[in-house]
Amino acid sequence: MLKGINKIISPELLFTLDKMGHGDEIVISDGNFPGESMGRNILRSDGTGVPELLEAILELFPLDQYDNNVYLMDKTAQDKDMKVEIWDTYKEITSKHTDKDLVFLERFDFYERAKQAYAVVVTGEGAVYANVILKKGVVK
Repeated sequence: MLKGINKIISPELLFTLDKMGHGDEIVISDGNFPGESMGRNILRSDGTGVPELLEAILELFPLDQYDNNVYLMDKTAQDKDMKVEIWDTYKEITSKHTDKDLVFLERFDFYERAKQAYAVVVTGEGAVYANVILKKGVVK
């Protein structure tokens, strides 16, 4: 065990975060996300929600300060009137680590970006539209 690292960060996730370089991206997905078909490096965190994992990761992981650094899957036209409350939570969490706005990607654009990500962490999150991509910055 290590001091100062949230216990929901698995050894595999910690190793993955450390191996990532500037500009690499990681997906933190809800339980409905097709993670296994998206990427090569799939990690599981089934007992965790996205907000808790997002907060724990951002304590260790610098966000890119030169480019957009947090991407969310936007609602489809069918769900345009749906209130996605988890997005407010993401804004609150990420605003402690960046002054950049959240960037919304159309669903299939999000999937294409996820396929290029360094890793995908599939959580047990039950909220819809709860997927997020983080772009790693430089450790200073």
